[in-house]
Amino acid sequence: MEFNRQTAEQALTKASESNPGAWTDHSRYVAEACRNIALHCEGLCAEQAYLYGLLHDIGRYAGVSSERHLIDGYRYCMERGWEKAAQICISHAFMIQDIDTSIGTFDVSEEDYQFMKKFVANAVYDDYDRLVQLCDSLALPTGFCLLEKRFVDVTIRYGVHPATIARWKKILEIKELFESKTGCCIYTLLPGIVENSFR
Repeated sequence: MEFNRQTAEQALTKASESNPGAWTDHSRYVAEACRNIALHCEGLCAEQAYLYGLLHDIGRYAGVSSERHLIDGYRYCMERGWEKAAQICISHAFMIQDIDTSIGTFDVSEEDYQFMKKFVANAVYDDYDRLVQLCDSLALPTGFCLLEKRFVDVTIRYGVHPATIARWKKILEIKELFESKTGCCIYTLLPGIVENSFR
């Protein structure tokens, strides 16, 4: 199946009908953030970045779950031949390449857990993986936000994990990476971020 905006948008729409929730609005803002930042990065395609952001949580089509949505999304994309999108369905949750840094619950089979453990450890990340990891932390269902607001939002829902601080530090490192690539503060590329962060 072709990987383009039409097929990706259709996939998200169908997934939202299967499992309605705020995750779809979040996904759209992640996609827009990816696009806006990629536009200013040499070597990145803004349209591809948009699609990867749009589909990073597509595994939620299968229903309410914790870490199962990662492998559900991986399989969903692989079935359609969208290999990089499939990788990002898992990699977006592991800015640190260690399965033990997960903040969710592994509501998967032992076989799936072992697959994910090996996949995370051996995946080769590029700037698309890192961009989605960053933008996942820049988007609430209501719009763009400062990283720290999203950090608190996620921690309230998932609790404090031994890897929480390390994950925050890694995202801040990725922010610095993209600010060096864009030559500007990434927040300036996200419309409405001030209003949404302080509402």
